[in-house]
Amino acid sequence: MANIKSAKKRIKVIETKTLRNKMIKSALKTYIKKFEAAVEAKNVEEASKAYKTVAVSLDMAASKGVIHKNKAARRKSRLALKLNALSA
Repeated sequence: MANIKSAKKRIKVIETKTLRNKMIKSALKTYIKKFEAAVEAKNVEEASKAYKTVAVSLDMAASKGVIHKNKAARRKSRLALKLNALSA
């Protein structure tokens, strides 16, 4: 355990940020699962709504630094391909 006051504060700040990151990642995974379930059920309308939610969540996670911006772009691209294949 840290003895220095600033080190103790850093530990508290890191714990807070870790919890926030876990919350964002968990929500992101849930949104992606909902989208993929809609694609699996061949429900175009629900899948397009879910895709919008996922895209916004990915952008938000990338802007907060939870995931890398290129990873967010890659995920959005792959999900968009699934959506386009479903609607085509």
